[in-house]
Amino acid sequence: MRGFLTLLLLIPVFCAAATWQEVTIVSKDKQIAAQVLQEEVLRRTGLAWRITDRMPANGPVIVFSSIKCAPESYHVREVPDKKRQIIQVNGDGPRGLLYGAGYLLRIMQYGQGQVNFPEHLAVDASPEKAIRGHQIGYRNLANSYDGWTPEQYEQYIRDLAIFGANSIEAIPFMPPSPHFHLPSMDMNLRISSFCKKYDLDFSVWTPATFDLNDTAKRNYYLLQFDTLFRQAVRLDAVFFPGGDPGHNAPQLVMPLLEELSLPLKKYHPKARIWLSLQGYDSTACAFVYSYICQHHPTWLGGIVVGPSSPSLEDTRAALPAGYAIRHYPDITHTVRCDYPVVWWDPAFAFTLGREPVNPQPVYYANVYRFIAPYMDGFISYSDGAHDDINKMLWSALGWNSRADVREILMQYANFFFGSAVREDAADGVLALEKNWDGAIAENGGIEATLSLWQQLEQRHPELTGNWRWQMCLLRAYYDAYTRKRAIREAALEATVNSILPEGGNAMDRAEKILQQADEPVEPQWRNRIIELCDHLFKSVALQTSVSRYQAAGPERGAILDFLDRPLNNRWWLEDKFRYIRTLPKAAQQKALDTIARWENPGPGSYYDAVGNISKSPHVLRSEDLHTDPLMRRSDTPGFDWWESGYSRQRLSWMVSLRWPSAMRYDHLDTTARYMVRVTGYGESLLRANGVRLTPGVYNKEVGGIKEFAVPSSLTGTGTLLLTWDAIDEEHLNWRQHSRVTEVWLIKL
Repeated sequence: MRGFLTLLLLIPVFCAAATWQEVTIVSKDKQIAAQVLQEEVLRRTGLAWRITDRMPANGPVIVFSSIKCAPESYHVREVPDKKRQIIQVNGDGPRGLLYGAGYLLRIMQYGQGQVNFPEHLAVDASPEKAIRGHQIGYRNLANSYDGWTPEQYEQYIRDLAIFGANSIEAIPFMPPSPHFHLPSMDMNLRISSFCKKYDLDFSVWTPATFDLNDTAKRNYYLLQFDTLFRQAVRLDAVFFPGGDPGHNAPQLVMPLLEELSLPLKKYHPKARIWLSLQGYDSTACAFVYSYICQHHPTWLGGIVVGPSSPSLEDTRAALPAGYAIRHYPDITHTVRCDYPVVWWDPAFAFTLGREPVNPQPVYYANVYRFIAPYMDGFISYSDGAHDDINKMLWSALGWNSRADVREILMQYANFFFGSAVREDAADGVLALEKNWDGAIAENGGIEATLSLWQQLEQRHPELTGNWRWQMCLLRAYYDAYTRKRAIREAALEATVNSILPEGGNAMDRAEKILQQADEPVEPQWRNRIIELCDHLFKSVALQTSVSRYQAAGPERGAILDFLDRPLNNRWWLEDKFRYIRTLPKAAQQKALDTIARWENPGPGSYYDAVGNISKSPHVLRSEDLHTDPLMRRSDTPGFDWWESGYSRQRLSWMVSLRWPSAMRYDHLDTTARYMVRVTGYGESLLRANGVRLTPGVYNKEVGGIKEFAVPSSLTGTGTLLLTWDAIDEEHLNWRQHSRVTEVWLIKL
């Protein structure tokens, strides 16, 4: 077993007697590793360790030496010496030594004016994956990167390297953002120089979002590359997505890339081009593989597997030997993505949205371990600072996929927050992930998580300006505030439904009841959320609002704009009441009764909002993340994004399953007749106890009703199992796929 694995699985034991203060760093070749160690220790302790190329006569020393060993590996030892303390760091060139320094920085215990190291320090580490990187693109669509200075970019690249990353991917040729400090090309050239400084690979993501048949646009596209290739001091890879964005046929893409490889080779002989098959159908994929087999392109590094690509397994099976597979994991989004939050409560989906602060260390570790055998490495898809913990976690797992998650988090907290808080903060991050488990109203741990972070906030005022700390606090407050709102607003809607059958001025009374939600449920929490969002914009350019902070759009992390978004059907009800008031008096009460009974169809009848974890008691969930970490055999709800998140439609219509794996009803009245009612979109091929049902009503539009009579012979045992036949709709965009939102079993 590798020393790295052993150390990650054990909590370091520190020796109080082994305090390191006036340390000399010995580095004969002036390695960047020595500078990083010196500067990061100074920042955390105030200790100014000196760097020299000669061994001093006395005093504690840390010695950096390059040796020939496995690529990127390092070896750290405390050298026995009766006169003084010595730590020897050997590494495979500058990169291996940098990772050795990063290891020391992650595990040393910091205090004002002193540093401790674990007892019996001895580790040998080699990475499992050759490619371990992250995309941190300087573009307007990112929720924070476009507001960074060159200094912030350099520090972040250094931080990623300290946790084991070896690749940085940028996004050149971007239009200006209101947050830019430098033009796009200038910043990307600076990022290239930082990668050269730290000996990290530099990659660029470069889609073609135009028709490649347009000769003028094609020539201009290639001309931009010539400037980039010529001026970049380091460039190791060019990543071209086949789709998402860009939808050019591979018959046009492959010649373009071959032509692009000529100037790339001229200026960067070792660089390679990588292609993703995102959005390609089986015919297009077959063309790419045939091209590779026939031409054996030396300019091609391999295939990138990302969102909407063929699976890693299928790619591995089809790709000729000699070409690598690089994963493009989406660890930045929560919904409408490769790895959505599984069975996320809609209260979070409608407020936190697609790009909130989203630490999910346990989930992503399970995902990583499942897919690791099929890939040669990864460069993650990231749209901002909000996924920082996920990036550091993946970097560490790229070295050791079996590393203990909590230990990685303790190293994260130790380095970024300080040794005094490393265990509590690590547990606090794990608690934030648990906030998203199950029904929001039933998760009492959400307020316990806030209490933990509030205590940490009070005990560690020195971390007030730390943006990573601010993000954890923001999530803790936001989750707890959202839970309080969800509980209260559900109760308000229940009250409204109880009075609607009374008639008279019921609608006026109902509107006043719904308006009670305008008063903040926890004003202090709400104010703290607003304050933290403002701090984060100032500290790391996190754009949590379109109006306040010029976020690129509501879906781009603008959680502040949805802080008060109704978590009940208030908007839909207000619109319904406006319409009902135009009806004849005789029809008004019937319409109100329909609303009142919507989720309460009466004794012996049942209702499920099938994609809502809080309202789907009859939906069977056959597997969970332990056996199906990618949720390929067990669907997880999707959340439709209508009208930029401000749709006034009924909430249940925006939360769907493709179709439930099954729905089960027990203890039915064997003498009664039943009907199944369904809402959703498109087709719904329904079976009851294996028998295909014939619809009497079959509306396909959003919210449209479908009704199926259930033959009495099928309910004779008192048990009914509903299932749906699959439909091949892969020729359609996923937004046009059929889906189910609500199911009633109504006793007639």
